[in-house]
Amino acid sequence: MASLTTRRTAAATLAGALVGAAGWASTLSAAGSPYAAQDRPRPKRPLRRAHAHNDYLHERPLLDALDHGFTSFEADVHLVEGRLLVAHDLADADPARTLEALYLDPLAARVRAHHGSVHPGHRRPVHLLVDIKTQGAATYRELHRRLHPYRRMLSTYGGGRVRLGAVSAVVSGDRAARAPMAAQRTRYAFLDGRLPDLASPAPPSLIPLVSADWADSFTWTGTGPFPRAERDALHALVRGAHRRGRRLRFWGTPDAPGPARDALWHALLDARVDHVNTDDLDALEEFLRRYDPQAGGRRPGRSGPGPADGGQIT
Repeated sequence: MASLTTRRTAAATLAGALVGAAGWASTLSAAGSPYAAQDRPRPKRPLRRAHAHNDYLHERPLLDALDHGFTSFEADVHLVEGRLLVAHDLADADPARTLEALYLDPLAARVRAHHGSVHPGHRRPVHLLVDIKTQGAATYRELHRRLHPYRRMLSTYGGGRVRLGAVSAVVSGDRAARAPMAAQRTRYAFLDGRLPDLASPAPPSLIPLVSADWADSFTWTGTGPFPRAERDALHALVRGAHRRGRRLRFWGTPDAPGPARDALWHALLDARVDHVNTDDLDALEEFLRRYDPQAGGRRPGRSGPGPADGGQIT
């Protein structure tokens, strides 16, 4: 009898231990292991100013830039036998490297996977700059047809208003694309303007971005002090663009590693230029995460809100 009582007591003790262990395991499962919580990497904040110039030249077009947190990517396109091939020069065009294969399909997959955004939890559109290298009007018409199947993820214009999507396509390059774009009542893309467009009556719903060659407006390339007159001119250009609901980007800025590039990048941040161009993804990511408040960085000098987000495409 004593033996039976002992066995019952042991069984009850074991059952209680198992229930306790199961409860502890359940708690860990629900809350996550404290060790896993410490080791789990925090998601990177997307870099709102980072623009991947000639992005298609990287080993993994689009994907390398996304891994670095970039939110703007440039793809040069050529219209070849009804297809939009991505390449800088027509001689280098590969029939397999279409705009769909390198950009539109991977972006659509990301939007599906992340429930409506390209970067997880990032509700602002990323920007796909499509630089037209062949005749602008014909290439744009084909681009419009190619974008139509992806319209649900795209920022669109219709009925006189803009609907923001996960991706904003912006057409640059051959200026002959402007006329057919301006005539459309429904569009899946927007136009990259030039500096004269800062005074243009064209609305931000057509021209949300203005791009310019740095050397056309400035002589300073990061060496020595930034001339006061040029600094003031840069700040005035940015203020003018933002007042009109447009973003501003410069191409042709120094991109070789060194103090000159860093100095010029600092000047662009100080003026609140919206997109910083680079081919060096690693360097720009490191720079913006250290110095750009929009990316969680800290810097001395001017502070305050970023460019007005009241523009049509942000």
